[in-house]
Amino acid sequence: MKVVRSIIEMRTEVKQLRKQRSTIDHEATVGLVPTMGFLHDGHASLMQKATEMSDIVAISIFVNPIQFGPNEDFERYPRDEKRDLALAEKNGVDLVFMPDVEDMYPTPIKTHVTVADLTDTLCGASRPGHFDGVSTVVTKLFNIVKPDYAFFGTKDAQQVAVLRQMVTDLNMDVDIVPCPIVREQDGLALSSRNVYLSREEREQALVLSRSLNNVQQQIRDQEDMTAVQVREFLRTSIAQSTIAEVDYADILSFPRLESLAEHTVLAELDHEVIIALAVKFGRTRLIDNVILEAKGVALHV
Repeated sequence: MKVVRSIIEMRTEVKQLRKQRSTIDHEATVGLVPTMGFLHDGHASLMQKATEMSDIVAISIFVNPIQFGPNEDFERYPRDEKRDLALAEKNGVDLVFMPDVEDMYPTPIKTHVTVADLTDTLCGASRPGHFDGVSTVVTKLFNIVKPDYAFFGTKDAQQVAVLRQMVTDLNMDVDIVPCPIVREQDGLALSSRNVYLSREEREQALVLSRSLNNVQQQIRDQEDMTAVQVREFLRTSIAQSTIAEVDYADILSFPRLESLAEHTVLAELDHEVIIALAVKFGRTRLIDNVILEAKGVALHV
């Protein structure tokens, strides 16, 4: 495994590895796992999927300043380079790209990639400009690494939808590969921000996965359940936590991310929907979701 810290070197290393691992009848493929570091088993699952599908596996570790808004946690976002590199090596990564901010943004950036409509709801509504920062940095990473595949977790399902739309609209030669949410044994979705939680906050945060599980069961039991009933059920369920502050608890079409009319009967839908949560526990904002196919059967949990 090689650690690379400059854009020029990363481009060179990818080209050399691709040449070395290609044969007469097969050009070596590159899989990229973009991350902000402080890696956990969720990231490890992405690396493992990349190893299954690609001849060369690269990950990026870069805390991207332009996707953080004012008063967000850019400065205090957890970082642990030694631990990250150990996990990457354990999971068969070939190249770790760890640029600094000055290399990625040597001058104030004048160009942003914006995906319309899909960024108007959920985290896009709560964090204005966030997805412009995500789309822009991912475009830069794609231009630097030129991967055949890019792997993202569905805990950030809106991000997956936005990036798939971006790749389609701009004819980028890369496949976005969504990977299932990885959870702790008690159901908490893995997140680098979980480290912020106190013991009480972490215990209270279990209300997220519990609410998603319970609403799925309710949808199965109640054939005429409507979108407004789902929203009400979620808020009532989350309210069982005395410290939870709901940012959103919503149900939308997926991947178009259009809000469902209040009296939409879920059993009558012919497309996937996402039930998505964003809730603060103390200073820590956590997200979670489940994607359901028509008639309320879980696809990704």
